Parts: sequence; structure tokens; C-alpha cells
Amino acid sequence: MHPIYALWAHPRSMSTATERIMRERGDLDCLHEPFMYDYYVHRKLRDLPGFEVQPDHPKDYEAIRDMILSRAEAGPVFFKDMSYYVMPRILGDADFLDRLQNMFLIRRPRAAILSYRKLDPDLTVEEIGLAAQLRHVEGLRALGRPVTVLRAEDLRADPEGMMQALWSAVGLPFSARAFEWQRSEAPGDWAQVQDWHGAVMGSTGIRPPDPDAERRESEAFDAAAAEDSRLRDLLPPHESAWRALSAIALTPSG
Repeated sequence: MHPIYALWAHPRSMSTATERIMRERGDLDCLHEPFMYDYYVHRKLRDLPGFEVQPDHPKDYEAIRDMILSRAEAGPVFFKDMSYYVMPRILGDADFLDRLQNMFLIRRPRAAILSYRKLDPDLTVEEIGLAAQLRHVEGLRALGRPVTVLRAEDLRADPEGMMQALWSAVGLPFSARAFEWQRSEAPGDWAQVQDWHGAVMGSTGIRPPDPDAERRESEAFDAAAAEDSRLRDLLPPHESAWRALSAIALTPSG
């Protein structure tokens, strides 16, 4: 049996850029949001704009889980997914949890919400995703299972240093080639949601941070909320979840 590395994210958290780093390592069988099919196709909790369903992809939780386990028979697997797709069901799936190295990626919620809203103005409070991540982390810790949390802002400031810390936490060796990106066609499983991730394939790396980003995010959020008051109702549970998760996140070295 080979290890399975799970990156639990929330939408617009730099998760696809992080997945790109993991893909560029070249030593992992990588999957892009396989449990999306259970949430949006099998249970039909909502229609996701721009989602081109692949007819041969497993649809329900059990079939998706079994597909991941089957692929891990041949070699180590990495998948990126959203906690809200699988919570709370995954916490009762002890055999699957035994196989996972759980990593969590978070981004300041105002920035994530604004980015998501540009692609899907009808986003729901659940789909923002940070509150589900907190429940996921708390559930795993209550079961005595380790978790590793990474802030997107720290990753942007020091991609190699923060990924080295993340890999060390889950038992993966450092890979310099993971940061040597070439512009290329999207992986096959990105094509089903290509409108959401096209910019990542056109990039040759993670953009450096804007030192004034937090202020700009706050101002942009306030301006958007003045036009759409629903945004202020969406923010509080995810802002408090971000603070709680940030408190246990990996810290930048130096």
C-alpha cells in the first residue's frame, strides 16, 4: 500500500497552484477534486457553473474513495479537494482515514470570497468552505489524527520554504523540480472545470505577494458588500474559522 496525500482546501485558496506544485514533482499520481462529483453530481446539492461532467468519473462517495484507494495500489497518490464535499461523512470512514496524510490550505476569506464571486455570483455560505475545513480539522484532531495547515499568504511569500515545511510534515522529500514550471496544456482532469483554473497553466510560478494586499482586500470587500449586502452575511463564520485555523498553521522560517 502506498501513501495518499490529501490537500483539503476551500475555493479560491491558491489550491490549484499548490496542486500544480505537487504535480510538477513527478512522483505522485495526482487527482483534481474527485469528491466534487459526489457533491455536485451524485447528491446534486447545487449546479456548479462551468463544470463539464465526465461521464466515466465515479459519482458517489464510496466509488470515488475506492477509485483513490485503487490508484494507491500502484503508487503514491495526491488529491486536492474541498472539505465541504466530504464533511461530516469522512470522519466516520476510519479505514480511509488510516490511509490519508491530511493537509489543509487556507486563504484570508475576504480575498477568497471576492475571487469566487467573480466566477459564481450565486455562491453559498457552505461553498466558501473555511467553516467546513475547521470542522474537518477539529474532527480529525478529536480522533487523534495529525493535520497540517498552510496559509496561502505564507506560501506566496516563500513557496519553496513553505512547501518544504509542508512536505516535511507529511513525509515527502523536497523536490526542486516542483517549482520549475513550464507553460503547458491543462491536465485532463482540469478540463472539466477549465474556466476556474486556466490562469494557473499560463503561469510559470506563484506570483510574489503584494505587501498591501490585506488592506486592498478589505477595501474591495467593503465596496462589493455595499452593492451586495449578502456578502456581509457570508463572511463571519469563515472569518472566525480562518482565525482558528491560522492559529495552528505552519509558521514561516526565519
